[in-house]
Amino acid sequence: MKAVVSVIGKDGVGIMSNVSTKCAEVKANIVDVSQTIMQEMFCMVMLVEIDKLDVEYTSFVDEMEAYGKSLGLTIHVMHEDIFNSMHTI
Repeated sequence: MKAVVSVIGKDGVGIMSNVSTKCAEVKANIVDVSQTIMQEMFCMVMLVEIDKLDVEYTSFVDEMEAYGKSLGLTIHVMHEDIFNSMHTI
């Protein structure tokens, strides 16, 4: 199973590193990443494997959101099933 992790906030040094480290701490494996800077805004989307998380998925979602707030970022995690359902006609 996979999840989509989006990260948005004012650009600064180490955002990708910090978020990647947080994912690694709970065994969320990053399989793809796209990031860009739009004017002064950092925007990143990661696809992560969540099969081997060492926490419950809901805890991962809550931890990432709280971590984002602590960094002044918005981090949103969406399970691939929900993402796929939203984008199926």
